[in-house]
Amino acid sequence: MNIAFYAPLKPISSPNPSGDRLIGRLLKQALELGGNTVTVASTFRSYEGKGDTGRQVQLQIEGEQEAERVLEQLIKNPPDLWFTYHLYRKAPDWIGPMVCRALKIPYVVSEASFAPSQHQGAWALGHFAVAGTLAQADLAFGMTKADEACLLPQLSNSAEYVQLKPFLNTEPYKDAPAKRSFAREDIYAAHQVPLDVPWLLTVAMMRPGIKFESFEVLAKALHKCADGQWHLFVVGDGPEKDAVHALFSGLEGRITWLGAMSAEQIADFYAATDVYVWPSVRESPGMTFLEAQASGLPVVGGAGGGVPDVIDHGVGGFLATKRDAYSFASCLNTLLMDPKLRQTMGTLAIDYVDTNHSLKAATSALNAGLALVHDD
Repeated sequence: MNIAFYAPLKPISSPNPSGDRLIGRLLKQALELGGNTVTVASTFRSYEGKGDTGRQVQLQIEGEQEAERVLEQLIKNPPDLWFTYHLYRKAPDWIGPMVCRALKIPYVVSEASFAPSQHQGAWALGHFAVAGTLAQADLAFGMTKADEACLLPQLSNSAEYVQLKPFLNTEPYKDAPAKRSFAREDIYAAHQVPLDVPWLLTVAMMRPGIKFESFEVLAKALHKCADGQWHLFVVGDGPEKDAVHALFSGLEGRITWLGAMSAEQIADFYAATDVYVWPSVRESPGMTFLEAQASGLPVVGGAGGGVPDVIDHGVGGFLATKRDAYSFASCLNTLLMDPKLRQTMGTLAIDYVDTNHSLKAATSALNAGLALVHDD
């Protein structure tokens, strides 16, 4: 099957690090592993984040012009279907619906978001555009259960809806258990942190909004665990760096700030540490939780956004109550005090990700969904 692929929020070809781009690339990879030919149809970015109505109108005009350009390219050899990844009110799809109407091909969306309460907000133009887009969709893949209740009413009666679990390529993490002792030795040599206490890991950008709020919960939880034995490594950087550091005042000797790191470097910390922690006020879906579990690391997350879709509570980790530092500290303490439980959960976490959130699982779900709207 020939598929035209488009990501209106962030082009997946950009070298800038982004969880959103990572998921987009993984989707393209999974579609290709399913035997499909996937071509990025456009790199036009429709995102407008400031609530500037004039700029949104201009982007609509530019998007429709881009649709005409794309249509001119595709009309001689039309794809079998169009696949748009991650559209929402701040980044609507001005291209796919026009192309699909003209070529009479199925329109497929994945990870679309729709918030009914935003119909009078600063992005009302994009809100109603997404409503129209979803009404035209032949198939929608939902990656988190949190979005399902709002998405389903927007789809036509003839449209298909398929749950696609968040997923990742597990290969970079499969050797983590085998290299654990070597990774710990290397990290100890570089940072001289105590070897006889559990090592915790957090990977998150230090940005305002939900990231900073999550750091606030983490700091409060760790202060409540101050009597226990642990050392935290934090990977990440951003404009709120100084403010984030200030949240952990009083815990300075128990935290190592690592700054931004490559995916390969982070994989070494997944291999070496004992528990992955992130209160996740609102993540969708929280790919680091999957990376950590695929490495054999038990996780503690907050039950916000799409995180419940990637943590099976009591299997590969724990889900704490959203925004609740007491709940988070309690879950973490359970793991800190029980090395055997950490080991057991780490082993179960690997199996959980392999079974539910691997590329193989995603490829099967995608092909099954696409078969509903396209006859070979």
